[in-house]
Amino acid sequence: MHTSHVILVALLALIFLLSGLFKASGNPKGLSGTREVNVPDKLARVIGVWEALAALGLIIGLRADFIQWGALIALWVTMGGAVYSHFRAQKAKTAVPAFILLTLISIALVTI
Repeated sequence: MHTSHVILVALLALIFLLSGLFKASGNPKGLSGTREVNVPDKLARVIGVWEALAALGLIIGLRADFIQWGALIALWVTMGGAVYSHFRAQKAKTAVPAFILLTLISIALVTI
């Protein structure tokens, strides 16, 4: 694996672990992004657990490529859904962070 790929995956793991834990804990700041696109808090908390588990998969995946593939695909689908949700709620400007993460995940998938 290339050093740049490892750095990118570590960065993604950190971002999604923190984001997932904030959502899963029910923290109002962690849920604010999902609330503004009308995602119910219970579903947002499930998404938070999903993101945190996928982040752990990224970390474990540094030793096993197939786990990393699965985690990256799971996060790619999640961020695709986030972009879709933002556009559906007519809040395209708030979809930018999810789109950037989607792009970084795509790069990580290509560089495995």
